[in-house]
Amino acid sequence: MEHFIVSARKYRPQNFEDVVGQQAITNTLENAIKNNHLAQALLFTGPRGVGKTSCARILAKRINQESGDSEEEDFAFNIFELDAASNNSVDDIRNLTDQVRIPPQTGKYKVYIIDEVHMLSQAAFNAFLKTLEEPPAHAIFILATTEKHKIIPTILSRCQIFDFKRIGVLDAKNYLKIICEKENITADDDALHIIAQKADGAMRDALSIFDRVVSFSGNNLTREAVTQNLNVLDYEVYFNITDLLITNKIPDVLMAYNKVLSKGFEGQHFRTCFSFQRFIG
Repeated sequence: MEHFIVSARKYRPQNFEDVVGQQAITNTLENAIKNNHLAQALLFTGPRGVGKTSCARILAKRINQESGDSEEEDFAFNIFELDAASNNSVDDIRNLTDQVRIPPQTGKYKVYIIDEVHMLSQAAFNAFLKTLEEPPAHAIFILATTEKHKIIPTILSRCQIFDFKRIGVLDAKNYLKIICEKENITADDDALHIIAQKADGAMRDALSIFDRVVSFSGNNLTREAVTQNLNVLDYEVYFNITDLLITNKIPDVLMAYNKVLSKGFEGQHFRTCFSFQRFIG
């Protein structure tokens, strides 16, 4: 059996053009590289699954490609990644700062990506302050976090901050369309729209949901299959109950409501959503 690669990995952005929904940030980074105006400490903050780590990796690769003779070389040995969730002690940061002093063998810069930086201990933050304030000319730090408020102000003041936003439903849906074309999958527009809504602004979640639905329904994604797999109420349910209320068919309304409850949906949640649908309608 052929090894399956999840879409979130298979279609991870390899350049700034591939990043979905963050044009303002990618354009800023692109121009900063071209104009040699890139800060030595950057903080990428925002919700999960919106492209922070992907942009950090792309930026790390591009920095040396722009300054080097060959754009084909990936300068992988110049890029260091540290997961602060599991390497959050003072010793971990001291090991990193010891490495920072050594200039790169090839290329112009050594790039340090610290993911989930808010997980560093208070002592680790303090040990990192001096290096972050006065880094060597060859060192660039890219910090990524989902919880900026947990980072001490003295660290924030030393970084150029980029706030990543949630991915819009339309952007996520259009990207899923591109993936469907590449994978030879037929999908209803409504089906992709539901997946994009369910992802709640996270492109990684949208791709994970997409994989799950494809496993359920095969290469033909319909609205009915998506709503069934994701256990969400189709908008036809709301339209049907609205029509019954308008025609004053109260017994039928109660039966339709009971059917909704039998599918495992919370009655209070349904009534809230139904009231909201009527309000915006």
